[in-house]
Amino acid sequence: MKAFKIPESVLVVIHTPQLDVLLIERADQPGFWQSVTGSKNSADEALLQTARREVREETGLAASPARWRDWAISNVYDIYPVWRHRYALGVTRNTEHVFGLCLPRRCDVTLHPREHVAWKWLPQRAAADACFSPSNAEAILLLPRFVP
Repeated sequence: MKAFKIPESVLVVIHTPQLDVLLIERADQPGFWQSVTGSKNSADEALLQTARREVREETGLAASPARWRDWAISNVYDIYPVWRHRYALGVTRNTEHVFGLCLPRRCDVTLHPREHVAWKWLPQRAAADACFSPSNAEAILLLPRFVP
């Protein structure tokens, strides 16, 4: 039996104190740049655990708990039709919870090749402009509110 994705996910804006933002390009949709995203593995998985797992899987980064911040922002959006087959029949909306991960400086990352094919660091506004997802772009534009 196929395990469907849970329609509750995280969006992790990885950034520096200078407001540089890491973006990664999707393998299944060339030209689609985004922050780290991913769904919960189980209904009881804590959102921070999901965020940390997804960052590790997608970038190879493991950061100390002090570098993480739950932005207490949730977005509900229509799941793009191209990805609806991953969810149970009739599931068309997802709830996304936004987190920030502040690194001291830009760094190299190790991508999961089945998920992402390229990465780049961009200044905040350029990163927001490069995102295909409106909620991702909006989160990046909110970044100055969350940088100490």
